[in-house]
Amino acid sequence: MERKTKKTQCKNSLDSATQYAQNVVSGKLIAGPDIRNACKRHLDDLEQGHKRGLFFDSEQAEKYIRFFCKVLKLNGGDYEGKPFIPLPWQCFIIGSLFGWKTTDGARRFNQAYIETGKGSGKSPLAAGIGLAGMIVDDEPRAEIYAAATKKDQAMILFRDAVAMVEQSPELVKRISTSGGKGKEWNLAYLKKNSFFRPISSDDGQSGPRPHIGLIDELHEHKTNIVFEMLKAGTKSRKNPLILAITNSGADKHSPCWEYHEYGVKVASGEIVDDGFFSYICSLDEGDDPLEDESCWCKSNPSLQESDLPGMKYLRGQITGARGMPSKESLVRRLNFCEWVGALNPWISIDIWKEQKIDFDWRTLRGRRAWGGLDLSSTTDLTGLVFVVEPIEEGKPWQVVPFAWIPDENIADKEKMDGVPYSQWKTLGFLETTPGAAVSKLVVAQKLSALCDFFDVQCVAYDRWRIADFIQSANDSGITLPAMEPFGQGFKDMTPAIEKFETMLLNHEIVHPGHPVLNWCAGNAVAVSDDAGNRKLSKGKATGRMDLIIATVMAVGVIEKQETQPDYAKSIFIV
Repeated sequence: MERKTKKTQCKNSLDSATQYAQNVVSGKLIAGPDIRNACKRHLDDLEQGHKRGLFFDSEQAEKYIRFFCKVLKLNGGDYEGKPFIPLPWQCFIIGSLFGWKTTDGARRFNQAYIETGKGSGKSPLAAGIGLAGMIVDDEPRAEIYAAATKKDQAMILFRDAVAMVEQSPELVKRISTSGGKGKEWNLAYLKKNSFFRPISSDDGQSGPRPHIGLIDELHEHKTNIVFEMLKAGTKSRKNPLILAITNSGADKHSPCWEYHEYGVKVASGEIVDDGFFSYICSLDEGDDPLEDESCWCKSNPSLQESDLPGMKYLRGQITGARGMPSKESLVRRLNFCEWVGALNPWISIDIWKEQKIDFDWRTLRGRRAWGGLDLSSTTDLTGLVFVVEPIEEGKPWQVVPFAWIPDENIADKEKMDGVPYSQWKTLGFLETTPGAAVSKLVVAQKLSALCDFFDVQCVAYDRWRIADFIQSANDSGITLPAMEPFGQGFKDMTPAIEKFETMLLNHEIVHPGHPVLNWCAGNAVAVSDDAGNRKLSKGKATGRMDLIIATVMAVGVIEKQETQPDYAKSIFIV
């Protein structure tokens, strides 16, 4: 039987999508420029869209919103098992995607791009849209995919859909799950021979024919292969939808930026594409989320209704980012939808200067200390840094650095690096060893001597060239302290960086203003992955940063050992 539809072409429709659009355009709800444009586009098309063969089926739009309210359940934490009542911005998206039609009865939008701040609730929204496409659309042999470049990435959104099925009595009756608990790989709606499953480009999949394709975290995609793979399979479908959700990215040469820019132009009317829907959270020119909380809801649309992702959380993110340019860049991108570069100086020079205190490390004899060793290969700087524990509560930890370079061609090195190595050597801030490479034996001897001075608990080291270092020490009968390898990737560096930043910001660690250490701190560059993890990158730095890497490793090994039984919780004085 042909479904009767209600064609809406007036401003005063009471459907949820149109109500949201009216509230945004009138200023009743705060939104950024691209959302305001998207809402104006909706209202304009209600008035003029029929001239292009478009109409809005408000009853159909509300039907899909009711599916969310009546059938879907949320999961996780305080939301476990609660009905999925879409927030106004989510109603606008659901209503737009399922309510707008063309004169032949097909859905208007077959591509959609959604960009919001982290934690706004776009992943559950996308999972719900996938389930609606499988159940409510009544499409025979509908193929619904949660898609990504890697299977584990695709599983994140798919697990949201699985949890929704498990929480909903209505869906449990209708949908069969394949795979063991926690290892599900398929949802099947047998009545229509339809399925919902994860898919990735590294599966070697061929021939997917999606009714709905859901792409999570588009900003993590280096190429457009996933989007194009899904799009190519929609030609046999009447009502296909490829939906991409994402945070803002850092690479303006990426597929995500291309869709972002295209979506901005479509919403503004600069490009007319009746099949493309965009909901792009953005700030107005002049907005600074680090200084003004009133603009936060432009990037986090759930804040006005549900406090997602949470004012307390966002305030904490900003507090932790102050004085740390790389962290600030990450917070601006993930939490406030600003397309900022991934590479930034790591430590604010003002923050670093605040932690300078004049002290003589020779007065610290017998103190417990943890070290970080960053060996050079040939001509590079070698750094050995100790972080020394205070003996009085409330006093800061003290950083004690040592540095070496080869003696050969030191004048050329000064010209190349633009720093006064010879002067630093004369003043005792830098040691040199004969030849073209730093002598590992000299460094081993110094480390052993310092173990007689400090109560050295452990020394973290970069695995690079460490075998030669240890062999040299063994061959010369030099006793080394407890040594622990310390990875330079995101896994090990992220918690160490975060702990060091916390100590700096809380005035829990000080340094003596050692010029080589200062230079390295100023050169340090942190890079982040798409999950927000960070590491220090020599390859991206403008100068040498070995001593600050050694410092971070020293802090990191304390952090690791803090939870071990042999080390008391009082290891940090906070």
